[in-house]
Amino acid sequence: MTTQVSPLGDSFHVYDTTLRDGAQREGISYSVADKLAVARLLDEQGVGFIEGGWPGALPKDTEFFERARTELDLTTAQLVAFGSTRKAGGTAAADPQVQALLDSQAPVICLVAKSDVRHVEQALRTTRAENLAMVSDTVAHLVAQGRRVFVDCEHFFDGYKYDSAYTLSVMTAAFEAGADVVVMCDTNGGMLPGGIHEVVSEVRAAVQGRLGIHCQDDTGCAVANTLTGVQAGVSHVQCTANGYGERTGNADLFGVLGGLVAKLDMKVLPEGRFAEMQRISHALAELANLAPDTHQPYVGASSFAHKAGLHASAIKVAPELYNHMDPAEVGNDMRILVTEMAGRASVELKGRELGVDIADDPAAVGRVVEIVKKREAEGWSYEAADASFELLLRDERDPQRRRAFTLESYRVIVEHRDGEVISEATVKVLVGDSRVIATAEGNGPVNALDQALRQAIIGHYPQLAGIDLADYKVRILEGRAGTDATTRVLIDTTDGERTWTTVGVHQNVVEASWTALVDSVAYALEA
Repeated sequence: MTTQVSPLGDSFHVYDTTLRDGAQREGISYSVADKLAVARLLDEQGVGFIEGGWPGALPKDTEFFERARTELDLTTAQLVAFGSTRKAGGTAAADPQVQALLDSQAPVICLVAKSDVRHVEQALRTTRAENLAMVSDTVAHLVAQGRRVFVDCEHFFDGYKYDSAYTLSVMTAAFEAGADVVVMCDTNGGMLPGGIHEVVSEVRAAVQGRLGIHCQDDTGCAVANTLTGVQAGVSHVQCTANGYGERTGNADLFGVLGGLVAKLDMKVLPEGRFAEMQRISHALAELANLAPDTHQPYVGASSFAHKAGLHASAIKVAPELYNHMDPAEVGNDMRILVTEMAGRASVELKGRELGVDIADDPAAVGRVVEIVKKREAEGWSYEAADASFELLLRDERDPQRRRAFTLESYRVIVEHRDGEVISEATVKVLVGDSRVIATAEGNGPVNALDQALRQAIIGHYPQLAGIDLADYKVRILEGRAGTDATTRVLIDTTDGERTWTTVGVHQNVVEASWTALVDSVAYALEA
């Protein structure tokens, strides 16, 4: 485990607490191997500090720090051990949890301290003076042992509103004992940007020393509150990847970095790391076993996606007219969504994006626009199925083109026999000049159709052996209720390197599935 200081120096701290605070999100449970992988990705992003967990309190975190000594080779970040001040009535030198922080061998230690007098008296059940002694004693002891110490003032903003003098005295005690940073925590997440700016400005004028900020997202303002804190004088920000955290989460690391770098023009990351944001965000989501948030600012797949035809017309002239920044700066891409709102510009731009440029064929563009509007009214959704839309573009660009295969007919039999449900499908297709009939069984009608279709054409297209269905989604659309309702099917298919989505719509779920299935196989062979 290295202890290098960021090449950017120490003027501004980007501090990540995904492995401790972020892990408190419902549904997240990192293994030690996961935690090591998360730390490597955060280091690749270029953060200055990575809070690894609470050694001594959680066995998994203790193991993480042990393994980090030999398995982590950090290039920009320093590892931080998190813990609390000593217990009331004791000494830091004799406190086993304080010793566990030292035993972690982390070069930086972040202590949580009570700064709201109500929590001191009602939760800790100690006196104001003893709480200040707990802070001073613990910080001084750790500093004497050669550690850099940060102090998180828990419930700072609530405490400041209730008794600002005492809350400031906790901060002063920490600084006087040798703390390098004192962090103002909006632990309950109830603050708004205006209140943050007012309090931070007052504290900045009253206290000497580096100030930090830690915001929860209970009002949906964690990123805004963090950036406001920076504008008011904070130079240490605490965040979690993708905003993971307890309740509604924490300030999103990528949202905060986007604001600092793209909007405030602050050099807080090493050269080239800002463009890694989307890749790292999505990789961290995979490690958390959560789907990436498609609407997440800066890094979400929809962050620079445009649906309205009016937008597309302007983007065709100048992309910056409807993008607040160049998506490539954060490793993202602009996308044009083709829906019933699409006009000719949307179709032309989407065609270029997919590599099927039909802008020089106005008649084809017009046909595509009309087809899309008609089908979207029937329940189709091309914005979620780029592969189906690309096949439509290819067909309208060249109406005489020959498809890889053509359906003559299919039949599906579902039989309940001896307590088992058996599906059998027969397909008749034309492949080149050959008519092929194939029959196969599957664990359902769609699987049986998939198997039969593959069996029919794999002799002509052996590459199908490497194609697999990755996901199958069915949605009952609004309109007629019950089993007579229109069904939309989306199928995700992969060849191991890329994944594509196709769509089918029909009142019969099998026919809707067949349409999406045929497109998925055709795309594999034709695109």
